[in-house]
Amino acid sequence: MQDCIGVIIGGKVTDKFGTLCKTRPAYMLPFGGRYRLIDFTLSNLANNDLSNVVLYGGSNLRSTLDHIGNGKSWELNRRRNGLVIFPEVKSTVTGRSNEISMFFETLKFFEDSREEYVYFVDPMVIDKEDLTTSYEKMVQEDLDVMLFYVEQEDSLGKFIGEKKLIFDESGNVIKIGTNLGTEESFPMLIRAGFMKKDVFIKMVKKAVENADAKTVLQAISNNLKSLKVGIYKEETSAELIRDLKSFYDANMKLLDQKIYNELFYDNGVVLTKSKDEPSTFYGENAKITNSLIANGCKIEGYVENSIIFRGVEIEPGAVIKNSILFQMTKVKRDAIVVNTITDKGACIKEEVSIAGTRTAPYLVEKYFVVEN
Repeated sequence: MQDCIGVIIGGKVTDKFGTLCKTRPAYMLPFGGRYRLIDFTLSNLANNDLSNVVLYGGSNLRSTLDHIGNGKSWELNRRRNGLVIFPEVKSTVTGRSNEISMFFETLKFFEDSREEYVYFVDPMVIDKEDLTTSYEKMVQEDLDVMLFYVEQEDSLGKFIGEKKLIFDESGNVIKIGTNLGTEESFPMLIRAGFMKKDVFIKMVKKAVENADAKTVLQAISNNLKSLKVGIYKEETSAELIRDLKSFYDANMKLLDQKIYNELFYDNGVVLTKSKDEPSTFYGENAKITNSLIANGCKIEGYVENSIIFRGVEIEPGAVIKNSILFQMTKVKRDAIVVNTITDKGACIKEEVSIAGTRTAPYLVEKYFVVEN
């Protein structure tokens, strides 16, 4: 797939993750003990041999640059092509920032590239799809656009508001709609797809000229009748991180060994920035049940159904259940933490009890100290 540019559309402003995104973009949220959400997108691109990758990173780029750097961990530090990170780009015409304006202001990057196709993806989708079959279909059928989707079960209405495909009787896409929760399942777009580069460039220019689209998907929807659009149904699961609850749930699913192995090892391993840390120390009275524990921790309390990141300290008598503790969290003696997410460097003082619920996990801000 050397003839394709990987475009990661990140940096969207959101308030759906509470204070977790106060100082970092959503795609930089820690995940699974020692990873970041962006690791899955970068790894999938690298595993599918896309060597020309551009990340629209948005604002608050410090953590992005620290973690990703020049892309060396994903072998994207190339002499030709490799990884390019664009900060937040505002339109020189309107002064505003959205997907279309970002692309328009950086069109020269695409015009100067040798590749003929673009693969665009949202890093808030955890997806490890092998792109070979879909890319070959895109080329062989000479499609202008290919959209990816999954048949999503939604009897509980968890995916209300997500984009859906609407087909005619022949199975052709005629509209891109919005799921209102009226069906048991629906064809959900997973915010990824291919496009011919020249079609992409023309579409961006037209969207700016007509001021009728802010996103790539809106631009595609506006031009469905004039485009040759194909679809590709993914059979593997795709996890959409939409808010704090879905982020919490996606982490908790990793405690299922089967799901963990599928996510981290199928269709290539997940790569991340390496850090040298000592092995985790387990105290004499430590007890661990069904949890993921990163290296560099000191565990002397009780941990159940939880995900513990690097450098976490849990003192004797402390109890951790159904929780996610980010890097360098400290839980002092006899404290109780249940259904909680603690950001980096948070501290739960002695004998303090905090608890959320499965549907609304309690959130402790970065470096915040919780006291009685």
